This record gives sequence, structure tokens and C-alpha cells, in this order.
Amino acid sequence: MQAENPGFFYATEGDSEHCGNVFWTDATSRANYSYFGDTVRVDTSYRTNRSKIPFITFTGINHHAQPVLFGCALLLNESDNSFIWLLQTWLQAMSGQSPVSITCDPDRLIQMAVAQVLPEARSRFCRWSIFRQTQEKLSNVYQTNSTFDFEFQKCINEADTVEEFESCWATLLGRYYLMDNEWLQSLYNIRDQWVPIYLRDVFFGELSTVEHSDALSLFFDGLLSTSTTIQLLIKQYEKTISSWHEKELKDDFDSSNTTPVLKTPSPMEKQAANLYTRRIFMKFQGELVETLANPATIVDDSGTVITYRVAKFGEEHKAHTVRFNAFEMKATCSCRMFEFSGIICRHVLSVFRAKNVLMLPPEYVLKRWTRNAKTGVGESEPDSAFGLPSNSQDSPIVRHKICAKRL
Repeated sequence: MQAENPGFFYATEGDSEHCGNVFWTDATSRANYSYFGDTVRVDTSYRTNRSKIPFITFTGINHHAQPVLFGCALLLNESDNSFIWLLQTWLQAMSGQSPVSITCDPDRLIQMAVAQVLPEARSRFCRWSIFRQTQEKLSNVYQTNSTFDFEFQKCINEADTVEEFESCWATLLGRYYLMDNEWLQSLYNIRDQWVPIYLRDVFFGELSTVEHSDALSLFFDGLLSTSTTIQLLIKQYEKTISSWHEKELKDDFDSSNTTPVLKTPSPMEKQAANLYTRRIFMKFQGELVETLANPATIVDDSGTVITYRVAKFGEEHKAHTVRFNAFEMKATCSCRMFEFSGIICRHVLSVFRAKNVLMLPPEYVLKRWTRNAKTGVGESEPDSAFGLPSNSQDSPIVRHKICAKRL
């Protein structure tokens, strides 16, 4: 494989007498990291609750909100040191550039390794893994109460404030007589590591908390089983990568060669249609249309920063606060959607509308979501042909750190 792919990278842990651990990645995966390495998912669940194969994937999300691969591993010998070795090796293959955020399974070994190897990255537990574990731990509750799953996920995914989550959680436990349940109590104790409302100050590239954001961990689902050999795994690996690459190329073509239907006469909507990929534009368009039902009301105009209250008609109790700096033409919202997903929210757009801001300021357009996401990064670097990340300001990781400081 390395002869066919000069950017192929692999490493082993162990010796010739003992079957050891293997990590590998290729030029495409390494290039993907230079464009989309701001948020990473480390999926170790194949070894526990799916195929029972010690197969681990490093994935991200591209400009079409599709999964992209950053590397794979077979961890035949699992230990603290092995997981540390794995993360160190992966980081080396990515030229030592740590992601902004990382999502992993609620597993002690991987949690410890992430804390040691990637201390600068904001880490969280994959809540869809937690949902699966909850179904196992509370199987009797799920079987006897058909509404529990819906209410549980709604409580986690749709809370707009910490107070709303706390109230919803207490109500849920009371309704189903689970106040003393040890599993739910353990989840509550680590709520700041997996419940979205506690994590919205950091970019995780999540366009919707309601969608199955764990789709990245399903990258190889259906291709692995307990009978899968290493030889077959390699073949399936290549087919899967090729399939996803074809999907990306199709979406690239559609985004560049078709015109989306505009729903407003707003110059900002037309600007966004020309900047974003189709999937991301649809998300932005939905937020823009919602400004019609979310008026902005001034609550404080005593200085350079004007404070607005933005609420949907009929849902005034769920208002958000937007602070707008008229001098710098910058706004921040209490919903923190932009920080979490990289897409500007309806609340800020409502304020822009009230202030006659007709075009999106450049700091609110993340390059990683645009049609040109793959231009500029590492073009002047000698290793760019192998997909090695650049430390230039075009790197999404560097850009996120700069944006965080500015906002």
C-alpha cells in the first residue's frame, strides 16, 4: 500500500514474537486533517459493542458535513500505554497539530490517553454511545415505557439553558421514578462532559444536536464482523474510502454547478449561497428565514455594546441575549451556536437585520464550511503533497483559535 501511496504512514507497537498494535493512515486522510482537523472523533466502540474487533477509527467532518477519515488502528493489546502510544502516533502522523476538540467513548483508557496526549483539546464523551449504554442499563424502563427514550433524548439535546436542562432532568427522573438510579446519577455527575448545553462554548462541528451526530462513528458499519480478516479489512477500508470520496466529489460538483433556491431578497442570503457548500447553505438559510419570527428588542443601549433580547413569537420565555458591538460590527449570542457549530444563529442574524447589516462579516464565515475549504492550506509547504497539515493561518485549527480570541 505504501508503494502505491507515498503519503501512506504506518506504525507498529510490539515485537516479532508477539502480535502487536498497528496504526495506519494515507495521504488523503492526512490531507483531510489539514482541512478539517479542528474537531476529531476517536471511535473505540467496535471493540466493545459491535463487531468485537479491536478496530479504532479517527474521523472528522468535511465541508459537506460528511465523515472523513484521519486514520485507523488495530489495537490487539489494550493497556494504558497502548492507548497513549496510539494517540501519540496518530498525532505524529498529523504533524503534531492538536485538534480544537475531540469526542471519544466514555472509556477509562481512552479518556486517560486523551488527557495526557491532547491536553489542549477540549474533550467530550460521545452522547450517542451514552444513549446506547443507557438502553442497556435501563432495558426494563425502555421496554415498559415507550415514551422514555423520546423524553430522555429531548431533555439532553434540546435544552437551551443549563437551568432548563436541570429542570427537565429532575422532572424526567421523577416521572419515571428513577431518582435513586445509580446509572443516571453517574451520568448526571459528568453532565458537563457530554450534555450539549455545557459544551457550546467550543467548536464541535455539530450542525444539529437532534441529528445522529455519531454518524462519524458509523464510518465502517456493515463492513466488519467477528469473521473479518485483516486482509479483508484492508480491502473494505479501501472501498469505503473510495465510496466516501465519490460522495464528496458529487457534492463538490453540485455545490459549484447548481444554484440553490433563495427564499428571501436578502443580499446576505445570496452571499451565503455563493460561499457555502449546499448542505451548509441550507442550514444557514433556515436560520435566516427564522429571523422573520424572531424580532430583536433593545434592552440596553448605554454604550458601544448594545444588548438585545431575541425571542420567537409565542416563546418569549425562551429568549436569548445578543450583545452587538456597533464599532467592531461583531455580535455574540447566549445560545453560542456559532461557537459550537460554526454557523451563525438566527438571533445574531435578527440583530444584523435590525442594524441593516446586509452582508455576512468575514469572521462569521468559517472557511471549513465553504466551497473553497480545500484551497490555501499548505500550498506553499513542501510536504503538502503528502497531506501534512500546515501551521499557516489557513489551517482550521489555527483559525478557530484566532476566532476564539477575537470573539
